[in-house]
Amino acid sequence: MPEAASSSGELLDEQDHSIFENKTGLAEDLKFLARMPELCDVTFLVGESKEPVCAVKAVLASRSKVFHKLLYQAPSPQRKKEQVKENKLKYFLKRSSEPLLNLQNAAQQRSGFTQQLASIQEPQSNQHHTLVVKEFEADVFRQLIEYIHTGCVTLQPRTLLGVMNAADYYGLDELRRACAGFVQCCITVDTVCALLGSAERYIQYKCTKSLVQKVLEFVDERGNEVLNLGSFTLLPLHVVRLILAREELSADEFTKFQAALMWSKKHCDNYPNQALKDVIGNFLEYIQFHKIPATVLMHEVNPLGLVPHSIIVNALAYQADPTSVDPEQLSPHRVRRQGRSMSVQSSLDPYGSNVSLNSLGSEAGSGSDHRQHSSMA
Repeated sequence: MPEAASSSGELLDEQDHSIFENKTGLAEDLKFLARMPELCDVTFLVGESKEPVCAVKAVLASRSKVFHKLLYQAPSPQRKKEQVKENKLKYFLKRSSEPLLNLQNAAQQRSGFTQQLASIQEPQSNQHHTLVVKEFEADVFRQLIEYIHTGCVTLQPRTLLGVMNAADYYGLDELRRACAGFVQCCITVDTVCALLGSAERYIQYKCTKSLVQKVLEFVDERGNEVLNLGSFTLLPLHVVRLILAREELSADEFTKFQAALMWSKKHCDNYPNQALKDVIGNFLEYIQFHKIPATVLMHEVNPLGLVPHSIIVNALAYQADPTSVDPEQLSPHRVRRQGRSMSVQSSLDPYGSNVSLNSLGSEAGSGSDHRQHSSMA
């Protein structure tokens, strides 16, 4: 009987209370908190423009071990020495560039500098931090901070890769997995070029690898559609050459030529001092002109005067008699092949960067998975 009474008591307890949850309201309030600088205690200066993004240190540290280490772990002895040297140098430069007014001002300056050194050696946990973040763009980092504070973020193709790499960088595994799961359904004809451009921005991070492979596979399958996109002209030169050079690309050769012409005209609009013939010359070796019908070659391609006469003649001769032309003269690709991997050498790219994409999504050239974490200013 005591057991029955005990069981009855537990049942009554359950009926006497109710759990009320308002997670949406909590998320909205915390989002508002992160947008109020006076309520925050850390400011990040993000990207090249150093756009300010505010946050609460305690929230960041509780959600990310990386942020906890960055915000609350004392700097190493070596870093302390470097900070002291930096401040001594700044103090010396200031003293040498400003005349001394009187001994009292000089004494005040020395006293202020001593206090500054003390603050470096014994950091206070309640001080407002200002940190510089060079690794990510401002809109990407803002979405990351929003997720950390609210547990919610809207994933978009334009910033997807940046958010995924930022989540990996700061140890937010659930967000990284959510981004990876969203990748497959967000690759469309409308977003593919934006994703490739984003991949170029974050090529040094390991999460980019899988996305680049999926995007290039999509480009291979929908080649003609992708090459006709206006956004195709916004891709870097070496990425355009990579796409045109892919053997798996399902696109006819005249469409490839038109895409190269469209990109070159756009480039010349931005750089009027460069000749159209010189710019489009970067792509001609990846177009198999002998597969373009003779009538199109003579009426559409040749009159433009952008393709060397020898290429037109070889293409027409091959169509008349394939044995009369050496195949190597038709499309002498200057690409490195390693199995199915194909990367356009950055040394061939006078306009692009030193890092280029390849069909397996890995980096060409030096680069690590992670850059050094944000530095405290």
